[in-house]
Amino acid sequence: MKKNTILILLIVTVTFFGCTPFSGGSTDDEPLPTSNYEPIVLHRVAFENSLTIEPAKSIENAGKIYVKDDYLFINEINKGFHVFDNSNPSNPQKIAFLKVAGSKDLAIKDEVFYIHNATDLISLKPNFNDLTFQLTKRIKNTFPQMQSPDGFYYSDLEEDEIIINWILID
Repeated sequence: MKKNTILILLIVTVTFFGCTPFSGGSTDDEPLPTSNYEPIVLHRVAFENSLTIEPAKSIENAGKIYVKDDYLFINEINKGFHVFDNSNPSNPQKIAFLKVAGSKDLAIKDEVFYIHNATDLISLKPNFNDLTFQLTKRIKNTFPQMQSPDGFYYSDLEEDEIIINWILID
């Protein structure tokens, strides 16, 4: 009898607290929190065709740094990779910018570059003689859509849209 009473009290307590809003919770008259950022979105076709080599440019928002042979790669967060000739490490020279929308990370194994390209994982084969990169594989939707810097997910996307970055709204 004592065990049944304890079990019933436990069930009632859990049910009661599960239905009661706690401080910090949302009620119907409180607005839901929103992001201070707006997504930059590309349609899938434009996203997949956005991989390009551009002239060298200034670093604005540096991410990770990678070294491959005589080359240095510095991630421009969500935009691509600055490419440097690092044959003289005391004086690296900017030579190009590899534009990869939504890029965050790069791994290099042998002669293949694996890049986090927003929602996709791509592999590139570099040719350092003429500074070109051949796309060898794309695995679509490997990663979830990018969260805003303040931790929100954008839910109004069409099926073929990809978030490549976020901008702060005033």
